[in-house]
Amino acid sequence: MRKLLWVGWMCWVSGVGAGEMARVPAGRFVPLANSVDPVRVAAFRMDRLPVTNAEFLEFVKANPEWRKGAVRAVFADEGYLRHWAGPLELGDAAPPDRPVTSVSWFAARAYAEWRGKRLPTVAEWERAASLTPEAEARARVLAWYAEPLRFPLPAVGSTPANEAGIRDLHGLIWEWVEDFDAISVTSRAADGDRPSPFFCGGGAAGVADPSDYAAFLRYAFRGSLSATHTVAGLGFRCARDEENTP
Repeated sequence: MRKLLWVGWMCWVSGVGAGEMARVPAGRFVPLANSVDPVRVAAFRMDRLPVTNAEFLEFVKANPEWRKGAVRAVFADEGYLRHWAGPLELGDAAPPDRPVTSVSWFAARAYAEWRGKRLPTVAEWERAASLTPEAEARARVLAWYAEPLRFPLPAVGSTPANEAGIRDLHGLIWEWVEDFDAISVTSRAADGDRPSPFFCGGGAAGVADPSDYAAFLRYAFRGSLSATHTVAGLGFRCARDEENTP
């Protein structure tokens, strides 16, 4: 039965995902802080689905230095791929069609480069996510936040596609972005002098949309990360400049 499910999933992703990219049209990203000007985002390509365990397994087979138990501590903490059965074995806790998680930023970046791609920026990720109708996205995200994660996670592609044909930006996993550490949510910004606009409850007065609770959580989560961190609900997908897309 498992083999049949695996074959069926591979047939499905061959036409819908498994590295297939969607075009995200140019547009604006409005940062959470109203003191920051809107960012113009050029058109780019983004994976329709998050990277799966099966796809990441291909990567570690080709790159032994990124296998479970082989990664240097400067590139990933001790939780790296902890739910995999072995260096080259997924096991019951990591079905092939589920999003790969417990990978560091360094590992996600290395995978993207191996595929000839890159990680999306915060602005690109948020621009792609904005193509989901706002009310629908917020309802889905808040419902997801309200429940503890259950493992194994749902299969990729389990949420509806947005206007660009991209799935799972809301309601499946958190996702690494290239510049995840570009903003501070602590009492001081990275330069050590300028107070962060998001610190404490009063920070809501300095944001573009105080009702966008999901955006607060995304920024807070990104701000809590280090590049070596691995989190059970944190995965990634890839992006590519439009001019570099075949």
